[in-house]
Order: sequence, then structure tokens, then C-alpha cells
Amino acid sequence: MKLHELRDNPGATKSRKRVGRGPGSGMGKTGGRGIKGQKSRSGVAINAFEGGQMPLYQRLPKRGFNKPNRKAFAVINLGSLQKFIDAGKIDASADVTEQTLVDSGLVRRRLDGVRLLGKGEITAAVRLTVTGASKSAVEAVEKAGGSVAVTAPAKAPAESTAE
Repeated sequence: MKLHELRDNPGATKSRKRVGRGPGSGMGKTGGRGIKGQKSRSGVAINAFEGGQMPLYQRLPKRGFNKPNRKAFAVINLGSLQKFIDAGKIDASADVTEQTLVDSGLVRRRLDGVRLLGKGEITAAVRLTVTGASKSAVEAVEKAGGSVAVTAPAKAPAESTAE
């Protein structure tokens, strides 16, 4: 086989429909849009419109509640922390803070704090300071000879009670 013999599989490519090119093409004049009406005009996007009928997303029952002031934590697992220590990206002998985790690349951004979870194994004795930690994560770190200090998440400055 030579370069000039290369071909796509039959039916792999489809030529585009050229509309508005005269009556002989079968797609002339109205260009396959029918006659008159909103959808025959350009610039029309009617998402979820069902011709005057109540749209499906409005007919279905709504469930649940999204708390407007909920906290979002950056999550790290013990296994990924150990990988970064083994790779030399995190120094286990020094105190490991949330800023250290961000600088190493283990956490992209702090959000409302960093939460440590117990998935995976940890062998290094690490002194961690994080916003939250699960019981199993704290036990695993202490079993490896380290410690976990849990700090309270920083409260929003707008929260003040006038008495």
C-alpha cells in the first residue's frame, strides 16, 4: 500500500448538505426548513419548548434542597499523600499544612479547607494540620507514628450576631 492509495472506509465520511442552491438540488428556496414560522427564520433556538404544552422539566416533581452556604472541602486520601511523600514532593519530616499540600500539587485549591480521608495506606510519620479528618485517617496516621491537628474551618466575616 502506498500513501496515494489510502482511502477512508466507505460511509465513513458524509458530504455536507448544500442548501439554497437552486430547485434542481432538492434543497433550494426554503432550504429544507418548510414554509414560514419561527423555525424557518435564522437565529432561533427553542430549547425545551414543547409547542405550548408544559415542558417535561416543569412537569416532573422537584426533590431535595441545595444549601446556599454549604462548605466544599478539598479531599485527600492517605494513599495519595504517601505517594507524594515517596516521590519527594512532600517533606514528611517538616510540618505538613494545607498550604504545603497546595504547593506540592496534591490539592489544586483549598476551597473551604482540606479534609483527610482514610483510603489507602500510610507508612511515613507525618505531622499534619488540616481542616477536617475522618476517624480512620487519624488512627492510621497515629499508628504510623504521626499526628493530625484538626483546625476549625474559617468562618465567613459576615457572620456576626448583634445582641
